[in-house]
Amino acid sequence: MPAFSVSSRTIFCVLLTLAVSAAGGGIAMLLGLPAGWLMGGALAVTIAAMAGLPMILPDGLRNVVFVLIGMSMGASVAPDSLQLLGSWPISLAALAIELVIIVAMTGWMLTKVFKLDPGTAYLSSFPGHLSFVMGIAATGIGNARQIVIIQVIRILMLTIAVPIGAVFLPIDHFATEMASEFLSPLQLVLLAAVCIAAGLVFMRLKVPAGMVLGAMAAATAAKLGGLYTEAMPTLLVVATFVLTGALIGSRFVGITRTEFMAAAKGGLIATAMTVSIVTVMALGVAQLVDMPFGQIWLGLSPGALEGMGALGIALGYDTAFIAAHHVIRLLLLSFAIPAVAIMVRRMVPQAQDGHN
Repeated sequence: MPAFSVSSRTIFCVLLTLAVSAAGGGIAMLLGLPAGWLMGGALAVTIAAMAGLPMILPDGLRNVVFVLIGMSMGASVAPDSLQLLGSWPISLAALAIELVIIVAMTGWMLTKVFKLDPGTAYLSSFPGHLSFVMGIAATGIGNARQIVIIQVIRILMLTIAVPIGAVFLPIDHFATEMASEFLSPLQLVLLAAVCIAAGLVFMRLKVPAGMVLGAMAAATAAKLGGLYTEAMPTLLVVATFVLTGALIGSRFVGITRTEFMAAAKGGLIATAMTVSIVTVMALGVAQLVDMPFGQIWLGLSPGALEGMGALGIALGYDTAFIAAHHVIRLLLLSFAIPAVAIMVRRMVPQAQDGHN
């Protein structure tokens, strides 16, 4: 018998899980992958879990992750993001229509062709906000194992153009605007208290993923209401991603090769559909506005901002246009993801059974 008691073994397994997630996230960041701490952590823990290592995250720590995800989502909303809606009406309208088509068509395809449950299919179809999608999935809506495979494949495929552009074009790395002011410890404690309270209310009202959505709603309302303008501390955001990656990856304990391959095939087809829809929408907008097709495509693309921005700089496009559309896309997804989650839960109340 091992020398560990039950409690000490659990602590060891949790620390091992977090270490694997942090290591995977760090490697992904060094490789320049988008959402590196999250995606790398989730992949590393997934591989470790499928290899038979004891990857676990207790329920108590899981609830902490849910609150942190909600806080991070709300704090990342730009205070002036709503004002951007009137800047480029045609392309922004196309962006909204595009998101609806992508989610509807890829969600339908994953449900009908690959026989995924509605929760898994529609959360897998969202083009962006991976941490939020994973946070919702981690609460039991859909199969987090399949969702993370499909979403990671989407991200990897959409960012293939970035290293190619970096190799053949003389450009510097495009970095998103860094925050200069961060929430103080007192502000964090107060915001966390409000987010926890809102989360408990949402849970009491039986809102799907209540703790995540409640925390996000409270943090977003406070940010847009001008109660704070600072960003979440970088280390806390990184810790949130590492914890989320550990949570997602730990769900792959016992996954079968058949399950993995089914999700991977669905991810490839869903990504191809997404790129096709974006291209068609960009072609349509290009007929109505006087700007390069490539600039429109980069603005409507669901790829990472830093990657799309790098290509935009290299090609001489208006990066303000590209950045604004990505900000609005994320803002729209912030409202669309919980709305779809609630719709799926009402249509199929039992969809979460077996995925907790």
